[in-house]
Amino acid sequence: MYPDKHKEIVTSLMEGKFITVEDFLFETIKKNEDFYINFFETSFGFEVIGNHNFYYLVSGETNENTSRDISIFFSILCYELDKDGKNFLEELNYTEFYIDDILEYFKNSSWLDVIKANKQLNTDDSLKRHIGTMVKRNIAVKQGNDRYSFTKAHKLFIDFAKDLIKDDKNESIA
Repeated sequence: MYPDKHKEIVTSLMEGKFITVEDFLFETIKKNEDFYINFFETSFGFEVIGNHNFYYLVSGETNENTSRDISIFFSILCYELDKDGKNFLEELNYTEFYIDDILEYFKNSSWLDVIKANKQLNTDDSLKRHIGTMVKRNIAVKQGNDRYSFTKAHKLFIDFAKDLIKDDKNESIA
């Protein structure tokens, strides 16, 4: 006997989606966390990662670059928001962003070398498609009229960037 909404949970996670605390599926996974940890490990060799904000899958065999590109996206956006005098964590948690504002941040960024080298971020169209990918993965939500907000899943990528900075600083000191 599988938990309620099992097929939806498996389909969502296998499609690379984050199931966030706002999603009705979150409670089912949380109540059955041990089951899902064992299910995905036994069935697919995947690891279920979860916290009080979201669940997602990890596979040691993947070679996809989307997570890297999302991390770069958030790193640049946060840098530009901070440079603009805004608290980037508050902005990501509580603000809706117009697509034109995001495009403008990237066009005027001091990280143009990184942006131009990344196929997901180097043109307006590719950046729009990249944001669409984040919507499909439940990292961003389209609010309508070219406005987007970010789900709690953005925290994974912010934490990843923080860890990279710490590692880089530790290597510089050593």
